[in-house]
Amino acid sequence: MTPSPPVEESCFWMARRHARRTPEPLQGVEEADVAIVGGGYTGLWTSLFLKELEPRRKVVVLEQELVGYGGSGRNAGIVGETIDHSHELAIAHFGLDEARRLARLGRENLDAMETFLRERGIDAGFERRGQLIVALRPEHLAALDQGREAAESVGSPGWRILSRDETRSELASPLYEGALLAPRNGVVDPVRLTEGLRFVAVQAGVRIHERTRVTRLAFRGDRVEISAGAAMLRARKLVLATNAYTHHLRRSLARRFLPLYDYVLVSDPLTAAQRNAIGWRSRRAVVDVRTFFNYYRLTDDGRILWGTSEAAYYPGNRVEPSCDHSPRHYAALEESFRRHFPQLAGLAFPYRWGGPIASTTRLTPFFGDANGGRLHYGLGYTGHGIGSTRIAGRILAHRALELPSALPTILAGVTQCIMLSLSMVVIAALVGAGGLGVPVVRALNTVQVGMGFEAGIAIVLVAIILDRISSRPADSSGAK
Repeated sequence: MTPSPPVEESCFWMARRHARRTPEPLQGVEEADVAIVGGGYTGLWTSLFLKELEPRRKVVVLEQELVGYGGSGRNAGIVGETIDHSHELAIAHFGLDEARRLARLGRENLDAMETFLRERGIDAGFERRGQLIVALRPEHLAALDQGREAAESVGSPGWRILSRDETRSELASPLYEGALLAPRNGVVDPVRLTEGLRFVAVQAGVRIHERTRVTRLAFRGDRVEISAGAAMLRARKLVLATNAYTHHLRRSLARRFLPLYDYVLVSDPLTAAQRNAIGWRSRRAVVDVRTFFNYYRLTDDGRILWGTSEAAYYPGNRVEPSCDHSPRHYAALEESFRRHFPQLAGLAFPYRWGGPIASTTRLTPFFGDANGGRLHYGLGYTGHGIGSTRIAGRILAHRALELPSALPTILAGVTQCIMLSLSMVVIAALVGAGGLGVPVVRALNTVQVGMGFEAGIAIVLVAIILDRISSRPADSSGAK
């Protein structure tokens, strides 16, 4: 069996990384006012807000590989304006008044992000053409109406329903029955975004040490000692911006999230004939309304990125290179793509990879402090972090500097730590190495059950334990 290539080669975004700099690992002993572990979106945005709030503070970021190595560089690059996964979930979780404030904050955040990238000259491939939320069966159309009504109720204008014919004229799939247009969503190149944030952070005076794997944290007196092999960084405050990797350094947080892996494919560039066969002139990203959904988009050079929300869990909370590939998931993704677009049945997908996400019970991030206020953390974006990590960076910067901010008040519901129940952890611990692609999940997809994200996660976990008890063979499948 041919060994899988490293993720730096198999991930489309990483494989075409333009930066060819020489990384600067941490050496010797260094001092900082604020140390940040993690060079993804959360860590980089936090460093930028720290410098904006108090430019004289010495801020140092430590990253185990190159910036964007984790989920920040491996995602689909689809950017949403909502902080929660949807306006409906925000209303259900926090009530209508809070959901309205969160919706306004989400719109303002994405507008500010777009302005920041433009003013700083960061070419991250950011396009705000909107996103289609598609129905694949007539019975799914009610979910589109609910989404539009929720957007209207929280004050997000412009969300509208597209008919069956309008949807298929946007993108020619025989499965489409209609769509809901989220007008302000967009797409971005994940790695170009992290590289751009890194460049601006360095210009602002942030020290960034890549190829620096943190191995130990020690709290001594009023300092935090962050060890990376023989090197050490001593800081007054520490921000853990490690998302799905957080339990590697802080085991006590393992019960507050579930590390999962999503898998995606990226195709060869479409020929003119292939592009004409499907349309897609609007270049809008797409997701469908099912609990276990497909998501997809065009890259700037005309390739199709194709992914599924049907994530994999690896026993022992494993987040490591051995999880970066799943041939069974790849086969299922190709099968589901051909079902959606039979006219492109011969399209090849040379890029394929997996990336870690941190999922929480409410599918929203959580924040906290520890060790007498010397340690701060924020994680749990549940695959929805491109926009919300910028807000997280603001929250964490204010906490690290002990400065007042309106954000924690606005996000009071979001910032509460929602712990995974013991039953969820036990069930997850019993999962076989095959991950979450079990026959029960496949059956749910086949009958197109719509149950909402939270119910979906519960069903997945119950399905796992039932599948183990009945000793049926695991069968990974992409969303059907």
